[in-house]
Amino acid sequence: MIQPSICKTDTRMTKAVTPQERLAITLRYLATGETQTSLSYQFRVSQNLISLIIPETCSAIYETLQPIYMRMPRSQEEWRKVSQDFHSLWNYPLCLGALDGKRVLLQKPAHSGSHYYDYKGNFSTIIMALVDADYKFLYADVGTNGRASDGGVWNKCKLKEDIEYEEIGIPPPANLPNYDIQVPYVIVGDDAFPLQKYLMNPYPGNDQSNEKHIHKYRLSRARRVSENAFGILSSRFQVFNKPIRTCPERANMVIQACLVLHNMLRTESRQDYSPPELLDQEDIQRRRMVVGQWHDHQHNALGDLQVIARRPKRDAMQVRDLFCTYFNNEGSVPWQNEMALLH
Repeated sequence: MIQPSICKTDTRMTKAVTPQERLAITLRYLATGETQTSLSYQFRVSQNLISLIIPETCSAIYETLQPIYMRMPRSQEEWRKVSQDFHSLWNYPLCLGALDGKRVLLQKPAHSGSHYYDYKGNFSTIIMALVDADYKFLYADVGTNGRASDGGVWNKCKLKEDIEYEEIGIPPPANLPNYDIQVPYVIVGDDAFPLQKYLMNPYPGNDQSNEKHIHKYRLSRARRVSENAFGILSSRFQVFNKPIRTCPERANMVIQACLVLHNMLRTESRQDYSPPELLDQEDIQRRRMVVGQWHDHQHNALGDLQVIARRPKRDAMQVRDLFCTYFNNEGSVPWQNEMALLH
């Protein structure tokens, strides 16, 4: 599929590296995180050439596979299918995805000053991603410099603009199941994101009523898909084990290739790529949490976003209260009181 984009012509002096070798070098780098010097000994290709092969092949992988495996819904019917999956699998109705952001550590870019310097004292670039109910990425914004505040990252995100200007076909508000009150379709996130009418996060603080604990559990149950998606990504693509040693532009190509390959493997080779034991899961029968094996893998180059307190708008608080009331009444599930204690 990517051969036309990476095929080179032999010259009188040298024989070109074949597309198969270029792909093998790139996949080896993404899967193991090996240095380019190590790869040059394995494949008998100069380190300078490998430094060109990897970003070029990553770009070809993303450009070819993204329209097939990482296409964001654009119609009301497609969004409703996403929402139905969240309702049937995670008991969260009218949910269009789980939003999460990660900082990817980089080696210090040359002549960048403090442009990529983040609040933890590292140099990083940021991924902002929307994940569906099947641990696949629906949307990813890659490349915001680590110096930006986390609220600033979301405010500049194209997804936020598309939602607020109704440019991606999100359905109009609808009734919650068995509940005669309309609420907007929403995405779920943690408290690193501001509460909006279309973006739900947990109630702040720890000293909360039982009803608010139930809401936090139900939201966390839906949001866990994004944590698992990034957990699978970091455990299978060892390039995230340590800071990526290349310039930010090429690092963004590496990240985008990993995201789209993740979706492809979840679609075409699910059992081998991400078996159930790799994921965080709930054992509903025994009322316990089962920690996934992805926690056993190093992911030193992926960090969480900073939590910043914000004052939400009244209409957003009203939507969250409606979901809270629903989860504690018509929308309750038999195990939620016991499982909420684990959160």
